[in-house]
Amino acid sequence: MRVALVVIPASGLGAAARVSGTVAATLRAAVDHLDQYMPGSPDETVEILRRLVADGRESVVIVGGDGAAHAGVQACAGTETALGIVPAGTGNDLARALGLPKDPAVAAAQVAASLADGRRQRFDLGKVDGGGWFATVLCAGFDSAVNERVNRMRWPRGPRRYDVAIVAELAALRSSWLVVETESDTLELPANSVAVGNTPFYGGGIPVCPDADPADGWFDVTVVGQAHRRDLVRILPSLRTGSHVDHPAVTTLRARSVSLRTDGGWIGYADGERVRQLPLDVSCVPGALSIIPGQT
Repeated sequence: MRVALVVIPASGLGAAARVSGTVAATLRAAVDHLDQYMPGSPDETVEILRRLVADGRESVVIVGGDGAAHAGVQACAGTETALGIVPAGTGNDLARALGLPKDPAVAAAQVAASLADGRRQRFDLGKVDGGGWFATVLCAGFDSAVNERVNRMRWPRGPRRYDVAIVAELAALRSSWLVVETESDTLELPANSVAVGNTPFYGGGIPVCPDADPADGWFDVTVVGQAHRRDLVRILPSLRTGSHVDHPAVTTLRARSVSLRTDGGWIGYADGERVRQLPLDVSCVPGALSIIPGQT
């Protein structure tokens, strides 16, 4: 078995580079041959991953955060190349959805055991019409505005940057008219945000779509309707437990395809990566990705 290990050295403020030796040694003990790559830029990461998949590599394991995982999804979706994740970033939402532990050394041991046993699982993905794939959550509105602001900020570093951005966006909060159309429902309302979940988590472990299951062929959709900023401040803490779905301002749907339109110029983000301005049409593609699971 020939396995490729792709380490994104900058992930987790250098955490991926620091654990790369341990991860490589762990995987090497479980496979016949391990090729290791350490790309120096996002473009080089994409190029390496595409080349590995085109060459028919059986498995690719990525050490990094959600951005690295997202790049791996784009390369491996719709192919027989299995994707493994060793979390070493800030959010690690895809790894969390796979049930992998936070400790990259422990996660690497679980991935190595699955490689040795030949275990694979099929994983649903979201597909953006005219765009790429996503594995976790596509969001727009307040959440994506926070992402936009974070991407413009140079201080502070790490997770605190999101806290600062949330406060700033709350101050600028305004609702927009949102249309959410599925294969069976149409929802039209003034809203603050919408999240289309293939898995439950975004933003470093926030279960915005708490019941989403990437093996059931469905999206879970969470819409936060028009709310005053003081109400949104009350909703935000409940996001950490998933109990926000019980708030009167929140509507949930299940769908296989979703069309999102708004008059507010909202930007869509998927897996924490910028997609484009709404309108967006997305569909759930069952079993589109082969993954290397953690141990059960």
